[in-house]
Amino acid sequence: MSNKSSPSLNTSIDLPPLPAGFVAALARIFAASDLLTQPEDCWTYGYDNSRRHVPPQAVVFPTTHGQVAATVAVCNDYLVPLTARGRGTGTTGATVPLKGGLVMSMERMNQVLEFSPDNRYIRVQPGITNQQVQDFVKKKGFFWPPDPTSAAFCSIGGNLAYNSAGPRAVKYGTPRENTLGLRAVTGAGKEIKVGVFTSKGVVGLDLTRLIIGSEGTLAVITEATLKLTPLPEATKTLRAVYKDVFAAAQAVAAIMAQPVVPCALEFIDGNAINMIRQYSTCDLPENAGAILMMEVDGQLDGLDSAAQKVADSARNDGLLDIRVAQTKEEVAALWQTRKALSPALRKVAPKKINEDVVVPVTEIPTLIAGLDELSKHYQLPIINFGHAGNGNIHVNLLLDPDDPEQSARAHQCLDEVFSLVLKLNGTLSGEHGVGLEKRDFVDRELDANSLDLMRAIQKQFDPNGILNAGKMLPLVIDPFQSHSE
Repeated sequence: MSNKSSPSLNTSIDLPPLPAGFVAALARIFAASDLLTQPEDCWTYGYDNSRRHVPPQAVVFPTTHGQVAATVAVCNDYLVPLTARGRGTGTTGATVPLKGGLVMSMERMNQVLEFSPDNRYIRVQPGITNQQVQDFVKKKGFFWPPDPTSAAFCSIGGNLAYNSAGPRAVKYGTPRENTLGLRAVTGAGKEIKVGVFTSKGVVGLDLTRLIIGSEGTLAVITEATLKLTPLPEATKTLRAVYKDVFAAAQAVAAIMAQPVVPCALEFIDGNAINMIRQYSTCDLPENAGAILMMEVDGQLDGLDSAAQKVADSARNDGLLDIRVAQTKEEVAALWQTRKALSPALRKVAPKKINEDVVVPVTEIPTLIAGLDELSKHYQLPIINFGHAGNGNIHVNLLLDPDDPEQSARAHQCLDEVFSLVLKLNGTLSGEHGVGLEKRDFVDRELDANSLDLMRAIQKQFDPNGILNAGKMLPLVIDPFQSHSE
């Protein structure tokens, strides 16, 4: 077993002072209300939705592309590390300013710049929330497919930085498939426009998809042109209950092998079901070992037939019960099971470890069986649920991280979880990203030559290594060695 572990929480890191003249240079770009330098004011911008925190030494709030470009230039001039930040909903520590320096909060870049319903795109600044975009385009009958759980709070820039998707990815894809182009400023301070405004385009290399998912290590996104999809006329909701995970995984493979692709195909394992029973009054068979929640969308005509095809594919010898909701009340009742899970988890283990891994659909049973064995070995409850249609499982280790012995067991367990995932031809993250949490495990998944190529690409975008230093790829040379972890 590897001795690697994630960087520890650090709230009292010793940082050298900012270079003389740096803050004055920022003051020439930003009004006083858009520049923070007092420690108590900057403190909030040192964390995300992980349990990690390092306070920045200054924070700026740009509202224009020009301010972003000028700020990146100043950080290069003074060699100050720069961390771009959205709304802080990420769980991997990717926006924690590990080296202090400057945080650039994009929250005030929240404008719709252009909406072209006839061309099915919207151009926005990165600080606008996912929900604000959905509400804006819904009036004209559209939606943007990526729908992370935190949609009401997370920013479009954050969605793009992590390539965060959500349940609808099984049918509609991730941000990479739903973004036409970007405007950005590279780590070298160079202004670029990449991508297209059309549904087709093959001129040059695809830098749009390269920047999406790069966690702010290549460039700071200042505009995004998002590809929109017409809202479906209607949806149908189904819930299938199985005696075990193997039967549920069989059903997932069968569902995904037929022509009607569900817009949601969610999985809940037996451990999660048992927890739900303790904290809700959900109507479930006593011997339920796994649940699939499914939704089908499209034109009203033919939707019943489409739902029936999915239901037929979901049937096998392990099926205990399957229901198709006919009314809004029945839809709410079926989703009650899934909605009861998050409150239950927060009550039992508010500081749980939540990792999103992905395995081939056929390997879901082996993954869950292996996780059950690890749960017994390390004496830690493990609750699993997620997006079954693409094998994206959220693995929740329930622990009290304030207990040093329990925390040590949890990190040893997590090490083996990642080994199991890779053994099954999986990947360490589907939508949460890498950040700090998985950085030191990445070289298990990626070979040395691929990592060298990725570092060379980073160097081309960011020659001084100022952008989100110390994130995503395993460390080789720290450009800010005096700012040690």
